[in-house]
Amino acid sequence: MYWPLGAPRIYVANKPPPEASEENEEEESDEKAEQHAEPTAVLGLQVSRSGRLFSTITEKSLSIWQTSPVLLLASFTRSIKSLNLHGRNISVHLKPDASIALIQTSLGCLITYSIITDPVNRVYQQYRQDGGKSRRQSGAQRFPLEEELAGQRQVHLRYRMVMKIDSRISKAIVLDDEIMVATEKPALIQCIRWPREGTDPHTTSESLSRMTWIGKKAVVQDMIYSRAMSLYVWITIDGNAYAVQRESSARAEDGTKKLFRGYKFHTASSEDTAATTAAINARFSLLAIGCASAEVLVYAARDYAGNVPLSHRLSPPPSETSTGKITSMSYSPDGYCLFVGYENGWMMWSVYGQPGGNSFGGNRTISIANEEAWLTGVTAGHWLNGGSEIMLTCQNDDRIWVLAMARSAVSGCFCAANTSRMMLQTSDGLMVYRGYDTPDLLSSSADPSFWQSIQIPQAYLLNQGPIRCAVISLDGRYVAVAGRRGLAHYSVHSNRWKTFNDLDAEHTFVVRGGMCWHQHILITAVETDDENELRLYSREHSLTSSSAIFIERLPAPAVVISQVGEDSLLVYTHENILYHFIITLTTPTVQLVQVGQIGLHGIVRAPARVRGVSWIIPEHQLRDGDPSQDVVHASVMFLVDAKLVFLSPSRDETGELRYDMRLIASDVEYFAFMRDQAHMPSSPSNSTLPSPVANSPSGEASQNGFQIDNGLQDALFYFDGRSVKCWTDVQDILTAVSTENGGQPPLPISIPTDFYPTSIVLNKAIIIGLEPDLAQRQDVNFAFFRFTIRTQLFLPSILHHHLANNNTPAALSLSHRYTQLPYFSHALEILLHIVLDEEAEATPREDPLLPSILSFLSSFPEYLDILVQCTRKTEVSSWRTLYRYLPSPQQLFEESMQKGMLKTAGGYLLVLHTFEELDSGSKHIIRLLARAKEANDWDLCKELARFLMSLDESGDTLRHAAQDIGISLPSAGRANGNGIESHTKTPQAKDVAGVSGAQGRRFSNKGKPVMVAKSNGPPNKLQEPTDYFSTR
Repeated sequence: MYWPLGAPRIYVANKPPPEASEENEEEESDEKAEQHAEPTAVLGLQVSRSGRLFSTITEKSLSIWQTSPVLLLASFTRSIKSLNLHGRNISVHLKPDASIALIQTSLGCLITYSIITDPVNRVYQQYRQDGGKSRRQSGAQRFPLEEELAGQRQVHLRYRMVMKIDSRISKAIVLDDEIMVATEKPALIQCIRWPREGTDPHTTSESLSRMTWIGKKAVVQDMIYSRAMSLYVWITIDGNAYAVQRESSARAEDGTKKLFRGYKFHTASSEDTAATTAAINARFSLLAIGCASAEVLVYAARDYAGNVPLSHRLSPPPSETSTGKITSMSYSPDGYCLFVGYENGWMMWSVYGQPGGNSFGGNRTISIANEEAWLTGVTAGHWLNGGSEIMLTCQNDDRIWVLAMARSAVSGCFCAANTSRMMLQTSDGLMVYRGYDTPDLLSSSADPSFWQSIQIPQAYLLNQGPIRCAVISLDGRYVAVAGRRGLAHYSVHSNRWKTFNDLDAEHTFVVRGGMCWHQHILITAVETDDENELRLYSREHSLTSSSAIFIERLPAPAVVISQVGEDSLLVYTHENILYHFIITLTTPTVQLVQVGQIGLHGIVRAPARVRGVSWIIPEHQLRDGDPSQDVVHASVMFLVDAKLVFLSPSRDETGELRYDMRLIASDVEYFAFMRDQAHMPSSPSNSTLPSPVANSPSGEASQNGFQIDNGLQDALFYFDGRSVKCWTDVQDILTAVSTENGGQPPLPISIPTDFYPTSIVLNKAIIIGLEPDLAQRQDVNFAFFRFTIRTQLFLPSILHHHLANNNTPAALSLSHRYTQLPYFSHALEILLHIVLDEEAEATPREDPLLPSILSFLSSFPEYLDILVQCTRKTEVSSWRTLYRYLPSPQQLFEESMQKGMLKTAGGYLLVLHTFEELDSGSKHIIRLLARAKEANDWDLCKELARFLMSLDESGDTLRHAAQDIGISLPSAGRANGNGIESHTKTPQAKDVAGVSGAQGRRFSNKGKPVMVAKSNGPPNKLQEPTDYFSTR
């Protein structure tokens, strides 16, 4: 997922106005003055396929820019004669190799310009004041410095030709070999081959009326193309959308050649559902359609035969102002994020629908006053530098806004370490969250000190940027990054980078297939000019051409590598073979020993679409088996696109090993298998809390009747864009989908979140994630984005699942592993709150779950406190439902008194009063007041005094109660709750009946207690629950 970060940078390419002309100046000068007075609003922007250049246009000019750093390289202003003859600029396109720029004009012309890079001349040259003297630097550091001083290569724009399209142009797109143009009258699709200079273009066309799959009266108003999927999306004027492919040799019935074949996948049933814009996500095979209602419908392209069902819907958040119509949509280069621009703002979503950053949370009035057009509406959004930045243009605005992005490292390198520890990539650095090693109550702190910002060496960024892959070790000690070539690694504790000193050695390989850390050893899958290799680098050694401590050659390029277990490495290659290596540490060397492989031909159809891999080894094989036989017993997990699949081994009639594929989950953005994260002792997912029977001498069932288990060490979590899903034991999945059973996997446990989760912290029972926030302050005239840490307890949802399935032993076993957490009672309170809301709102049923929950909670010493806390945070109308299955409040009060839980007993007084079982002269109040006085709990005495005053405003009840316990009031006129004096002289006695009230409670003028602490849902923030009669 992506999160906006900071305030955007602003770029403007305005020429200075000319000096005042004399009256007798020539007509040529008047023409130049008119050109300088042109509107400078950016009308169009296009980024090249490589991402190194982008072009912009105004009504009269064309500009070519460099992306990193953003620099204006060339600009061309059209003459008045050209504008009158061909029309003003409407849109701009770049040939994918950035060699030609094409402008579409208002009079139906296509003007082309050659983009020529000068190999000799430079612009933006720098001059050092020290005469070029500097300290000694390595070759890798000296080269970028010399390049920076030399400046950027000069770019020239040269006019090529004008192509006049007689029919009215509705849309044009530029491809490698041709220009595709959709016209209105007549409705045609024309394919114009790129002409050589001085020659006429070759054109082929096909009428839409001859395309039987699109309709006779259809007119294409928009179209986009995905080179990775070899797929077009056409949107017609009637609001329908079509998935289209180019035909090679098909012919119609009359013998004419057919150019296109397509299928309608979106039908406009009303004006609101009419398609207006589209975007293609090739990484996840998704087609996004923007509708006239500002809603986005996302379809899944399962094949090229028209099987394109609806996947999910994306609706913008409600705001004070309307979002307006959709102006643009674009997926990030890795496909993990969708950006949607609106007339009045913009919005971001994760690939399967989790809302991200948006501009609608800001104050529009302030944004307009500060002239921040990027918050009030955009015309286009284009991703730069591999997704680390997004470039925005706005209506009637000459500025280009470049907003930085922080993205999860999982998007570039899917591995267990990146899913267990939160690390974010930015355009020039990394951000590592260090809160995993802090006390439990501090994990959710938004303190900036929990973030460690790591600046990537500028020399490496200039040579090899943008960063494509970043990985952190499971213990959080080491980090590695890889760009276009080479790699660099970093120690979090020493704050030192290690890069290649020799630039030639850095250029010899590219990391492709991922990286992972094993202790201080970095394992990488690399490609050289003629080899595919696994390389091992030690953090203790410098990076040189010969610093790899071990090299294993592969027969094919690696798709993904994954460390599983303590010393196993899985390598999946483009040959559709999964290799199993054992990492052997022998002084002084480290080696990879191949012990097995699995051929998956015919099982995984598209190896390149595999994003993650892991496997499950049975316990007996892990404990006593031969590692070379792991491939025989292992069940393999693959994440293919967004589908999580299991490959289960079995034997056929001849005894041959075969694998059966089972689809486990869809729409998976990432998954986390706890066993892969638990083998490192300092891993945040390594639960060290023992089972209550784990240390018992007999090893048999404990007093609560549950057996020894592994807790959640074999749990499987995944995120589907809406909520976190969990199976508590992956063995349950294997049993359900086994060949003998042939069934479906059990339904996972759903853990709802209102933020994007980034990691599962097993030993703290929480899910950690991020939430973006748009800040607008009065002391600065610009807005900026930041993000805050969010947490969610997953323990209540899992306990709820166990108890709903009558699996009380599993619930007890799991809960006892977390009793040491300071917020454990709060987790149980959330569990009770969830079930109570369900019971109160639902119709009565024969087997209510609430009695089972209450019986389960009674197993813990915090039982009475949990009931009071849940009562305090629940509507009074739900109290009867809760106490229908409990002993009477009076019995609970007595039990609290017996256990010395005085503040808890005070909470039950309010319940008794609400149920009209407590009068103003009740002995319960006097007994509790006396016990509180004996315990010197003067805060509780103060609250009880206020409670008595609310029951009897005359103060008589308070005076009688004070006399009964040995406290005298100085005078009747001061019997308003202040000035109580005690016969027992203590320093706190004068403050017994102070004016401060209990938290979450107030009293009306009539003296009747009124509950004000209400909750629309279970409290999810990690904080200690406050006692009912507490003044903390």
